[in-house]
Amino acid sequence: MTDIRDHGMLLSEGDINLSPRRREWADRHIGPETREMLGRDEAVFLHQSLSTPCLNVLRGCGGVYLEDAEGRRIMDFHGNYLHQAGYGHPKVIEAVVRQMGEMPFCPRRYTNATAVELARRLVDAAPGDLSRVLFAPGGTAAVGMAMKLARAATGRHVMLSMWDSFHGASLDAVSIGGEAIFRAGMGPLLPGCEHVPPPDPSGSPFAGPDSADRCADYIEYVLEKQGDVCAVVAETVRCSPYAPPLSFWRRVRESCDRHGALLILDEISTALGRTGHFYAVEPYGIVPDMIVLGKGLGGGIFPLAALLAREGLNSAMPDRALGHYTHEKNPVACAAGLATVSLLLDDGLLEHARRMAGQARDSLEALRKRHPMTGPIRGVGLLLGLELLEPGTGRRATEAAEMVMYAALERGLSFKISMGNILTLVPPLVITQEEWDRAVAILDECLTLAEAAG
Repeated sequence: MTDIRDHGMLLSEGDINLSPRRREWADRHIGPETREMLGRDEAVFLHQSLSTPCLNVLRGCGGVYLEDAEGRRIMDFHGNYLHQAGYGHPKVIEAVVRQMGEMPFCPRRYTNATAVELARRLVDAAPGDLSRVLFAPGGTAAVGMAMKLARAATGRHVMLSMWDSFHGASLDAVSIGGEAIFRAGMGPLLPGCEHVPPPDPSGSPFAGPDSADRCADYIEYVLEKQGDVCAVVAETVRCSPYAPPLSFWRRVRESCDRHGALLILDEISTALGRTGHFYAVEPYGIVPDMIVLGKGLGGGIFPLAALLAREGLNSAMPDRALGHYTHEKNPVACAAGLATVSLLLDDGLLEHARRMAGQARDSLEALRKRHPMTGPIRGVGLLLGLELLEPGTGRRATEAAEMVMYAALERGLSFKISMGNILTLVPPLVITQEEWDRAVAILDECLTLAEAAG
């Protein structure tokens, strides 16, 4: 389980919102009116790490920018992974407004053309025989549907997933998830959930260039010894960010086939062009049994997720409810999704993202050469990361990472920290070269500050 600590604080996906540096930043940059609104927020919302107390108050967003209550514009390289189309894309807004005027809701007993068309476009773009779809109001719910379907289809209940993974915050999702900040102190979780180390060497005991092979070996071993695993559940590409080598998922697919387990790939944060492909699994040349989508599927406006399943799973539970959510085929959410898919596949957004990804990596490589505390560039597509390491020791430079993050925020660039020391850069796919260059210039300046501070 992830349990990385710095100054006694638990580090995980995202920046911890209770650190002294967070308080220092707030003291310098939050004015009286914003502070008053933050106090009202804190007084009414349940407190939890990573959100309440909040960082700031927003009054607007558009394209790659957020605008806070004091009028400062901030490039958002975080976006909770849902802003592929940017904020408030005109085509998404137009589709939503039109659908609201025609039919704002569809009760569960009925269907509608918008939901059917979105489902059709998702399966047409999917690999192999992933030809069945079910929508849900959020990624966590879609993960739960995948877990239920795997049990029903195999007659087994044991699930194999990875430490450090995140599949949602509900009790069933954290049972297969691997982050302590969501699991710790929750008491008994869902039985039958086993974990293996991830292929990413930065969060695994399998350190070194062969970490992915050793992880694949371990999965094969557990599947053989356990004997009754219904599914392997994992993120195709890790949001740390980390993309396994091409051989990894091929080996895991073969192991699942050999031992009768299904393969469920969670692409909630990484599908829809984020990695340079509509589905992150595409370059691996395999067909999973299920893919889970979410986040950007709602166009950055509505919560919407989807479960894609192979045709052979369609008859696994016809007499039982798999999801049956009230907003399962919400036409307004589906209109936002359909507009987003059209932007990616019809309007050239996917090709633009690929071009920008190559240029972005080149500029980060040039940046890395100027700063000795930066490790190899991580990730794929426009899911990129700069790992900060202490020169000479190779230890995680957690304090430097947090310093860089808040210094960048002062200069108008927002991103998150993963694993305590990885600057994770997730821009909207609509980003221009000029906007990217400005972000890199900010990073350059902030890394220089951190190095000067020792």
